[in-house]
Amino acid sequence: MRLTGPPYGEAARVLDEYRQHYGANPAPEAVEAWLREQVGSGRMKVWVTGDAICTVAVVPAALTLRTVWLIRDLYVRPAARRQGMARALLAAVEQEARAAGAHRLSLQTETANVRAIDLYAASGFAALTEVTVMDDVLG
Repeated sequence: MRLTGPPYGEAARVLDEYRQHYGANPAPEAVEAWLREQVGSGRMKVWVTGDAICTVAVVPAALTLRTVWLIRDLYVRPAARRQGMARALLAAVEQEARAAGAHRLSLQTETANVRAIDLYAASGFAALTEVTVMDDVLG
């Protein structure tokens, strides 16, 4: 289900669990407020089920005069893993990106996340060796 309005609470619960999985402190109210702002502003698209969430940023791509969709977060609760939810979310995002005329669908994950890399490769994603990802953490 794509989140375009309520139920933000369900999405916030799954996203907050994802954040905690990576060491963030619980903050369900802040996560819900942040989701409302991001989705409401059009900066983010969200797909959510009771056990999984996928967030996508849509950014302009000047060279092609189209957009690039960036999968930012993909999380399936541990008890629900290996049931095809992540594949289904990836397929739903890809279908909507194609329908919207996006030029590219991209994602990034940690090099050590071998299971995710295998899933992404099986879903049609390929590692780009000609791209360097760099960060400047602003605070």
